[in-house]
Amino acid sequence: TKDGKPYGFIYEKLAIPTQHLLEWLSGVLGGSYGWSIIVITFIVRLIMMPIMINQSKKATIQQEKIAMIRPQLAKIQEQQKNAKTPEERNAASQAMMKLYQENNISMVGGIGCLPLLIQMPIFAALYAAIQYSPELSKTTFMGINLGHRSFTFVVLTFVISALQGWLSTLGLPEEQKKQMQSMIIVSPVMLTGMTYISPAGLGLYFFIGGIFACIQTLIINFMRPRIRKDIKKELKNKPIKEVTVESPVKKTDDEKKV
Repeated sequence: TKDGKPYGFIYEKLAIPTQHLLEWLSGVLGGSYGWSIIVITFIVRLIMMPIMINQSKKATIQQEKIAMIRPQLAKIQEQQKNAKTPEERNAASQAMMKLYQENNISMVGGIGCLPLLIQMPIFAALYAAIQYSPELSKTTFMGINLGHRSFTFVVLTFVISALQGWLSTLGLPEEQKKQMQSMIIVSPVMLTGMTYISPAGLGLYFFIGGIFACIQTLIINFMRPRIRKDIKKELKNKPIKEVTVESPVKKTDDEKKV
């Protein structure tokens, strides 16, 4: 703030238009800012859902392919672990990279950061709009002041994000569940922390967004058998390529001197 008044790019270019949109929606919806936030969340998530489902589908394909190459991965990792020289470790690392490349698998997974990047300006706009708007900061929704922190939304956000994490593990092998464990724990904790330090209006956005995330996960779970079927069909035409760790060429005494 400057002289007690908010200013800056986020407030002027994002928060003020968001305030006007919330006020307009509130007028249409009988004066409820809570329902205005829900409508905005619905629109944002509806626009993003095809992108997020596509990202999740790619991630599922990557997971299924990684499961196919896991026996080879285990061998290479064992050789990397038992490597006695830098050359042997480097050869194992190159073999692992080649295994991923030959089988068209991304080493960073299929989930990109685009959905999060799209939402960041929305988080900032809603936060500033609620925090600095006299009307929004004092309005209530179902007895909860949207301008103050709400323990109710902290709990609801944690529950819905934990549920989404659990749903994402359904139908997966135990090994994949173990690999996803850290993400399943970290994601609800981060969202809950953000809800705790934010006005309840943003907590409402996170909670409704979490419901959409659960729906998206259920859609992916429904699609997973078909994805597996498509991968098996693809592997009939293009079987998994095997990669072996090439023994590093030993240098001669003359080469070592050089």
